[in-house]
Formats: sequence, C-alpha cells, structure tokens
Amino acid sequence: MPEHVESHPAAPPTGAAPEALSEALVRLRRGTGLPVVFGGLLPADGGELRIAELNGTVTVALSGLTVSRGSGLGGKCLALSRPCAVTDYPSARHITHEYDGAVTAEGLRSVIAVPVVVRRQVRGVLYGALRDALPIGERVFDAAAAAARDVEQALAVRDEAHRLVSEREELRRAYGELRELAPRVPDPELRARLLAVCGRLESAAGAGATRTPRVALTPRETDVLAAVASGATNAVVAGRLGLRPETVKGYLRSAMRKLGAHTRLEAVVAARRAGALL
Repeated sequence: MPEHVESHPAAPPTGAAPEALSEALVRLRRGTGLPVVFGGLLPADGGELRIAELNGTVTVALSGLTVSRGSGLGGKCLALSRPCAVTDYPSARHITHEYDGAVTAEGLRSVIAVPVVVRRQVRGVLYGALRDALPIGERVFDAAAAAARDVEQALAVRDEAHRLVSEREELRRAYGELRELAPRVPDPELRARLLAVCGRLESAAGAGATRTPRVALTPRETDVLAAVASGATNAVVAGRLGLRPETVKGYLRSAMRKLGAHTRLEAVVAARRAGALL
C-alpha cells in the first residue's frame, strides 16, 4: 500500500499554533526519514490532547484521536513531561494499551513521543514512528527534540503577544473607569488630582502609540517580526512574504542584532517596547 506524503490536518486545538506544528512535523520527517510523524497540542481550555496533524499515514485511524494523560505512549509522555519510546508498541509492557486498535490499523511498531513544553507546562506531543520493530537511534531523538523546540518557541511568542494584548485591554478598562468616576468625586482637590492622573495616562498612551522607534528596523525586518509575533515559523513566514527561508533567517538575525535580542521571543518583545511593532 503506497504511503501518503502530504499532511493531513484534523481539527486543530483552539488557541494553538497549527502551522508551527505542521511545519515541525514536515521537517522531522524529512530530516530523519521516519515514514510516519504526527502530533497534537493541548487546547487553551486545558482539555485533552487530540492528534491534529499527520504526515505519512495510510489510514485515518489516528486522525482526531484523543490522548488522555497517562494513557498509551503519548499519555505517558504527557504525564512525565519527557521523551518516551517503545520498540514494539503492541507488546510494550511499560505503557497502557487503549490505543492499540488505531496504532495497529496504521501498522506502526516502533514509536517515539516527545513533549512540547512551554514554561514547564506540557502543551503538546510530537510523535515519530516506524512500521518495523527496530530501535530508534539518538539522531532521531535529537531531531524530534529540535522539532518540539520549534513549536515551543512559536507558542511562547504567541503567548507573549496574547499577554501584551490582555494587559493593554485591562489598562484601557481601568482608565475608562477612572475617567468615569473622577467627575463624581465631591472633593474638588481629589477630583482634580484624579483627572490629572487620567490626563497623564492618556498622554502616555498617545506617546507610546506615536513615538519614533529607537531601533531603525527595515520594512522587511518589521514584516518578518510581525509574522513571527503571530506564532509563525520561518517556513510559514517565507511563504507569506514570498521569500526564501534563508532570507527570512537573515532578516530575523539582523533585527535581533539591532534589538539586542538572543531569541525570537526577546526580539518581538523588544520591538513592541521600542514602538517598532504593534
């Protein structure tokens, strides 16, 4: 039976980074020669993990499969927050076997599961599998860990972007309440002081929105950072902007150097603080 080499997305988890997950799995498969790779991310509401991306499968047995913490190889990986592997899934003694039907239907034997961990919290699992009962070498483990780090970084950037947006919205709400309450204060001196604080907050917000960036980023560097801020991987950014992945890396390195950042997340945060990125 011929293998399908394209990616097969199931229902992606809400608030996750499906593009980053899909790209990481494609790179993992190409870089290791694993015939089958798949994975999923935990939803934002803290529910169970669902297999949301598959690459190299010949059936739909694994598509949309729900993985419970502690169950099967992926559930063990979720519970322990570390990579786990079995050489022959159906006969493995150190995992439970709730998912043997789906695994057997796809013809998988040796399987590796690697956690996606952001700020010490497991956010998903990446899997790689062979159709033969053969040991999985260190090179595959290293490649799977690197793929997981790519997804972790994309999630961390997206989390930071959501946090900043939430903080700004909370500040706007607090300002609005203060502005509404100040005129109702009977004490004229206190009322004047509250209105003065409102004015300072308004001026600070206006200055922050219009100030000239202290860092001179080029338009392309800004475009790349804006795409990265949405949680996109370099490959996805390249596709959106019509660039080569190597060119995207060059723009990102240049922006990071100008911003004094060592990671993508640091670059996005520094650009926002400098006013170079909304």
